Amino acid sequence: MKHLPKHLRPRWRYLAVGIESWPDATIDRGSFQRQLWYAAQNLVGDVGSAAVDLTVLSFSFADGRGSAIVRVRRSEVDRARAVLASLDRVDGRDVGIRVRGVSGTVRACEEKYMGRGPKTPEKRDVVFRNAEQTAHVGPARVDVETDSAFAGATTLDI
Repeated sequence: MKHLPKHLRPRWRYLAVGIESWPDATIDRGSFQRQLWYAAQNLVGDVGSAAVDLTVLSFSFADGRGSAIVRVRRSEVDRARAVLASLDRVDGRDVGIRVRGVSGTVRACEEKYMGRGPKTPEKRDVVFRNAEQTAHVGPARVDVETDSAFAGATTLDI
């Protein structure tokens, strides 16, 4: 089956959503998605709900705080924000919903509004191969500047 041409594909926007509740609340992705669909159906009806096409792409919730990325059609962002504003309970638990921002791609949504972007590495002076070198230390890797290039290392190596 062939893909649709680019000008016929649906255009999407991605909403970064912050979720707050009581610390003992447990909310999962499925129940949040279900309540989101019910809220859309109650607020804008069946046809409007289908036009908005709300889908939860990523979801995390622990200790009363969480976040989600919700996909929505490009022309329906205002309706989607209204639906999210009308959502006040999930699984019988009170929730507070806040739209942190709207983006054109999932990656930009994560980086701008959810703090999942690339972290700039920290520069440190380290001892590597019995000599003092400069290292770029990131969350998952260490790159040590040698005379001619970089050497990949671990925190145990420096």
